[in-house]
Amino acid sequence: MEILFFLSMFCLIAFMLLATYDGAYLHLWKFELFNRDESNFEHKTHTARALLFPAITYLLFVDTSILGFWIALSLVAIDLIVLGIDAYSEKESRSFMNGLPQWEYIVHLFANSFHFAAIILIIAARTTITNDGIIYSTDFMLHSSFETVQLIAVNILPGAIILGIIHLLLTFDIGKKLWNTNRLKITCC
Repeated sequence: MEILFFLSMFCLIAFMLLATYDGAYLHLWKFELFNRDESNFEHKTHTARALLFPAITYLLFVDTSILGFWIALSLVAIDLIVLGIDAYSEKESRSFMNGLPQWEYIVHLFANSFHFAAIILIIAARTTITNDGIIYSTDFMLHSSFETVQLIAVNILPGAIILGIIHLLLTFDIGKKLWNTNRLKITCC
């Protein structure tokens, strides 16, 4: 079981690194998808996923209740549906740049692979196969490496929540106005 925890931690961290680059830098900063009419729907699907992620992370990687587990599974199903809708809409959404660049497509592919691998691995660690089928088990709480999973997830949550809130604010005109007014005031290095 320990290997499931370590692999889920690796996948969760890899996803967060790629998702931060893709969701914060590319989508919000570089391409400003929320400011483009043709990308507005894509921004909304990204917003939905950015809001689902902290809830899924908390319920699967931190919370240990069976109710939280089942809610998380429901949110994962919704996330899969939103991902499909997002992927379907990206061709039209990126018409301003002649479609999604191949390198960004690769980033999406790896980010989503790590995202769902982390989820599948933690689900596997929290369930047991018996003669009655697959059941929720509390045995995973006996492993000290689960505490490390919780620690990593708890430290990922603030950034994920902030990114979700920023995505949400940028779906509204007031958020776009604030962004467009203040974006160029941010300097670095």
